[in-house]
Amino acid sequence: MRAVWLREFGGPEVLIPGEAPDPVPGPGQVLVEVAFANTTFVETQFRAGAPGPFRAALPVIPGNGVGGVISAVGTGVDPGLAGQRVVTSTGGSGGYAERVAVDAAAVFEVPPALALDAAVALLADGRTATGLVHATSVRPGDRVLVEAAAGGVGGLLVQLAKAAGATVIGAAGGPAKVARVLGADAVVDYLRPDWTASVDPVDVVFDGVGGPIGTAAFGLLRPGGRMAVYGLAGGSWAEVSEEDAAARGVSLVRSIGSPAQMRSFTESALAAAASGSLVPVIGQRFPLEKAADAHAAIESRATVGKTLLVV
Repeated sequence: MRAVWLREFGGPEVLIPGEAPDPVPGPGQVLVEVAFANTTFVETQFRAGAPGPFRAALPVIPGNGVGGVISAVGTGVDPGLAGQRVVTSTGGSGGYAERVAVDAAAVFEVPPALALDAAVALLADGRTATGLVHATSVRPGDRVLVEAAAGGVGGLLVQLAKAAGATVIGAAGGPAKVARVLGADAVVDYLRPDWTASVDPVDVVFDGVGGPIGTAAFGLLRPGGRMAVYGLAGGSWAEVSEEDAAARGVSLVRSIGSPAQMRSFTESALAAAASGSLVPVIGQRFPLEKAADAHAAIESRATVGKTLLVV
């Protein structure tokens, strides 16, 4: 099968197209014919060798989220699963390929009304955004600041916070990104030195950028506010300690739930998208063999919404 290999850590150019043996589903597993593979900022960090949630010995086929059709099942698995459209995580590797074998318990059936590419775009981002809104208890009347609001998670957070009755300020970096923020009540460019001066106090901050941007956003929170710290697209975590938060009467949210809750959040996001109430933005598509270009685009901050590999 066609695949993309990572044989050494480094820049995007270390992602090399090639061939790999076809996987065979073992007991309790299914074989998925991959149509789309998700790409994320975390995967660019993994490729570069930075510390993160994924660990793997090289060489490895990277990729953690895919969507496709189940073509075969292993022993102990319901044969009726064959032919189902599904999305699934792979455990951190194997996704940049034509086929992947995963545990049957890890797959999510894609609702008939939902396109497969949209489901893949929601697999990681939809789960994260749904979990973040739940963990921060966004409610009617809240003022919510969403960082990286033109990105995959950020765009979904804007929609979910609005649906919960909040007033949403979308923050993005640079005029081009600001112009792509959809659905927010107001938009601000956080690359401007004085950007916080144009934002009134808020009740919730979704910090997906970290660094000085996240630290500045923390200063906008009212007493009793909540700050979800979930990303470091800026290169480092926001410099906000538990002591800082306690002194301001602010709650820091760093975890969004148990594995069972995470599965529920994924199912909720897929159902919302199938009903039309949650719409992922797929800003870029690259052929599987151009995974290096996809990573380069993400790292250059040139992307909007979700970036997919088309297999």
